[in-house]
Amino acid sequence: MELAPRIMFSISLWTVTVGLVVFNANNPVNAINNGVARLPILGYNTWNAYQCNIDENLMLTTAKLMKSLGLQAAGYNFVNIDDCYAEKNRTASGDIQEDKVRFKNGMVKLNQQIHALGLPYLTHSVQYSDSGWFTCAGYPGSFMNEVRDATTFAKWGFDYLKYDNCAIPYDDIIRQGIVGKYQRMADALSQVSKTFNRPFVFSLCEWGWSQVWLWGAKLGHSWRTTGDIAPQWDSLASIINFNSFITQATDFYGRNDLDMLQLGNGGLTFAEAKSHFTAWALMKSPLLIGTNLSAITPDILGILTNKEILAINQDSVEGASISPFRWGINPDWTSNSTHPAQYWSGPSQNGTVFMLLNTLDTPSNLFFNLTESPFIRAGRQYSVRDLWTHTNNGTAVRNFTATDVPPHGVVALLLKDAGDEPAGIFPACSVWFQCIDKNGTHVGG
Repeated sequence: MELAPRIMFSISLWTVTVGLVVFNANNPVNAINNGVARLPILGYNTWNAYQCNIDENLMLTTAKLMKSLGLQAAGYNFVNIDDCYAEKNRTASGDIQEDKVRFKNGMVKLNQQIHALGLPYLTHSVQYSDSGWFTCAGYPGSFMNEVRDATTFAKWGFDYLKYDNCAIPYDDIIRQGIVGKYQRMADALSQVSKTFNRPFVFSLCEWGWSQVWLWGAKLGHSWRTTGDIAPQWDSLASIINFNSFITQATDFYGRNDLDMLQLGNGGLTFAEAKSHFTAWALMKSPLLIGTNLSAITPDILGILTNKEILAINQDSVEGASISPFRWGINPDWTSNSTHPAQYWSGPSQNGTVFMLLNTLDTPSNLFFNLTESPFIRAGRQYSVRDLWTHTNNGTAVRNFTATDVPPHGVVALLLKDAGDEPAGIFPACSVWFQCIDKNGTHVGG
């Protein structure tokens, strides 16, 4: 699928206001809660690395690598078989069937083999289907077979469904909008879950064409907000830019899905790979690895297993995404698919998280006043923890500067309240022109 064109425009105040009305702090995401996927899913997906070149041996090898590489210990416990696993035709009775050559032992056996490996963290398996007549690669879709297919997936032992958006039926057949198309499978999963006493995680892969972030939480646990990702900075920047305006749609049990992690597939510098992972993790997107694990490098593995970044993604107290507090290069609330917002923050159970993104092609210093973030208190000082260098970097008073951030690079920080700022600092306010004395005089600069 083609990515969105590179554009820059300013969003009207009316549009911004509507967004804030829908997703303000007093009106949290109305997400489905069936007991699963309270936190973002961590796992592996076959599509980006292999497309249709999958079989049961690959899945078993991948499962073993997830343990030996330390990915399962880091929390990656879902294995996703994407498109192309099935025969092109259903059985005579109408059921989806596994490819008789590539999955000759069947999906039930495959799931049993994976779990029999003794992998304590590998507890979930993921299946794929489509809301249309066919999947995106031309295999049977689930339209008009929703309950049948959900039952098949449950019998096979799967408990997560990625649901795509190809091969939509004609209008005079479907006679409903995109919400109704996905509602059919949501209802089927709910029905089948009761039969098997095992809830499904439902991932809507609708690509954001119908403002899925407004309604997806009523049906599932995550929803794709853009087209497919590519291992290029322009693709990452475009996805980050788009999602910067809808961060309020993410919270416990429901979240924007920024697509799979394209680390180690070529096309990204090391700095860009860190930015990719940081943005996805701190925006609380599901983290599904799309890399050939047999060829993964230690550098990429180190990114994927950064415990301090993963801890923010998996925060059990604060479920919200980070959001921009200043766009930086562009005026605030400006959409620019090549230069997205640079200054982001959000709450966590251990302090305020910051992401500083250098969207330029050259090294850059990134400066901000602490109280630009709504989660920072005036008149306080904050200890600074670097989530990539894993070092404590002293105390920030009033402002912070990240120096020489690499091109397309990132700085991720955790700031913790460290008490009142030192007395006698002049001026009396860090943003001096916004403050006034009780007698009516300005504090001066």
